[in-house]
Amino acid sequence: MAKIISITNQKGGVGKTTTSINLAACLAAAERKTLILDLDPQGNASAGLGVDKQIFSESNIYHALIGNSDITKTIYKTDLPMLDICPSDNNLIGAEIELVGVIARESKLKIALEKIRSEYEFIIIDCPPSLGLLTLNALNASDSYIVPLQTEYFAMEGLSQLLNTIRLVKNSLNPKIELEGILLTMFDARTSLSKEVASQITEHFAGKVFKTIIPRNIKLSECPSFGKPIILYDINSKGSVSYLSLTKEVLIKNMKGNQGQKDLLTEMEV
Repeated sequence: MAKIISITNQKGGVGKTTTSINLAACLAAAERKTLILDLDPQGNASAGLGVDKQIFSESNIYHALIGNSDITKTIYKTDLPMLDICPSDNNLIGAEIELVGVIARESKLKIALEKIRSEYEFIIIDCPPSLGLLTLNALNASDSYIVPLQTEYFAMEGLSQLLNTIRLVKNSLNPKIELEGILLTMFDARTSLSKEVASQITEHFAGKVFKTIIPRNIKLSECPSFGKPIILYDINSKGSVSYLSLTKEVLIKNMKGNQGQKDLLTEMEV
């Protein structure tokens, strides 16, 4: 059964979609059958993997959530053989309104994913920058979550609200959900502020922060416009090396003693 991981933070511009795309792509490159689920109405993860909107306009995650399409019909191939995508578009904005009066509205995504969960090793959910019904569905369906956090002054702003929401989800909907880790993003080694914020977060959340830190990197900013993850755009860039390193951490944490995974990890260049 797939490990389902939500990439979430209600603060925008912290690297959620960049992390979703590149973690999923690196997992696929490590020969793990992976699905990236774009749950953001902006559809940036879909665009960032080069999926043509005309192809999925009539069948995407919006249609699966409102019951107009089976989720198996909303999944598409990407340029990586082991990576599929369940895309979204701006129609998803209406899903929160349409689901308000629906019974078990917080479980629609969880129920849909049960049909395909056995086909993947990892399902990565790119959450919208809010704590609304879509994010609630993602957290209810997930085994764990990753919180991308900027190494900037207001990095902690809103984090307590997010953690409180997850606490409520854990108490009332999904008691098994766990923190996969906090991921420091947009790190600028040239500034003392980035170093200070990174140090404070690592100290405050001891043992909960990934060792990998994602740097500010022009190649990471460029690759979405080419519809490619960083490992297909520039595998030697600092951004690529960082996401390969993050992937190694995630795989080690979820290895469960599998020797085949251990052997593959030793071959990963990070």
